[in-house]
Amino acid sequence: MTDTQYDVIVVGARCAGSPLAMMLARQGHRTLLVDRARFPSDTVSTHVIHPPGAAALQRWGLLDQVAATGCPPVGRYSFDFGPVTLAGAPGTPDSPYAYAPRRQLLDKILLDAAAAAGAEVREGFTVDDLVFSDGRVTGIRGHGGIVERARVVVGADGRNSSVAKAVQAPAYEEQPPQAVGYYSYYSNLPTDSFEAYSRPGRGWAVCPTNDGLTLVIGGWRHSEITTHRDDIEAALESTFALSPSFVERLRDAKREERIVGASVPNYFRTPYGPGWVLVGDAGYNRDFITAQGITDAFLDAEHCAAALHEALTGKSPFDEALAGYQGRRDARAMPFYQLTLQIASLQPPDDQLVGLLTAIQGNQPAMDAFARLNSGVLSPPEFFAPEHLASLMGAP
Repeated sequence: MTDTQYDVIVVGARCAGSPLAMMLARQGHRTLLVDRARFPSDTVSTHVIHPPGAAALQRWGLLDQVAATGCPPVGRYSFDFGPVTLAGAPGTPDSPYAYAPRRQLLDKILLDAAAAAGAEVREGFTVDDLVFSDGRVTGIRGHGGIVERARVVVGADGRNSSVAKAVQAPAYEEQPPQAVGYYSYYSNLPTDSFEAYSRPGRGWAVCPTNDGLTLVIGGWRHSEITTHRDDIEAALESTFALSPSFVERLRDAKREERIVGASVPNYFRTPYGPGWVLVGDAGYNRDFITAQGITDAFLDAEHCAAALHEALTGKSPFDEALAGYQGRRDARAMPFYQLTLQIASLQPPDDQLVGLLTAIQGNQPAMDAFARLNSGVLSPPEFFAPEHLASLMGAP
């Protein structure tokens, strides 16, 4: 055990933990950031950063570093529903682009930014347990018996969070996995867009990434997970075959890496308690089909940092500040969570949605609005408000 008393220990140094540690350190809080991984390293992720996430990187002064990796900016989203196709701009004038940097590049940038801000960083550090005193979390116990103490311990360690398990964080709005997806990287498959394809029971998406490669992910309903488990490649090929034009584009492409897959549960967890906080996927997780994970982690980290700053500086009591954090998180995330569950069910669009998509096809401002819904710029309540839909469909 060391004699150091930290203000905050952050467990997990990827897309939620490193930005949180960076912001806390920039505010002058003594912060320890630990992760069992060493960086740079990859992790299972579809790794699309929508324009609201890119705007967060810009606020932190890190967007130029991400762009400098050679990851192409993406200013166009396209949606192929079979009989209806749409394409629009997903961003805002201030943040027009999405990016899909490989995680070994992005996560290293975020970790280095935390260290540059003054956070103490320990890679290859496994947390075995939390330290409690009178029912309150007061620190962590690492491999080898190393104990570090802090006023607050934050779990930023993903959906299998050891912090969430140790404090028995209550879950709510839980739903089982809806879809299963597998992805890899292809050369000679050029695109300047985030492309989404939807067919009954199937979906796939395409996005450019680093080194001239293109991310391709395809999936099906979770109920079919065992049906296709023994031949994933064949199942992906049959999925892509639902679009002859896409199959034609794949003929000259080459898969450059192994196929990786995942299915994930859907939940919210109460994100705070005596001496502990959860952020990112540790506190809230949704199906990957809308690719909102990294953007959610960034925005969640900002809200969490603001709440912790209030609590640590005495501006608000801990419970009051963190209850506000939970309220803001849920108000922002819950509508996208519900939309994601609907999309992940991979059901054919109902007549109302088909009518809407048909009505806005070819109407560029309306298609831009649909792209901004899918990028997280427009919330579902904003997009689906009757007056907004009426304006999109050209009602007087």
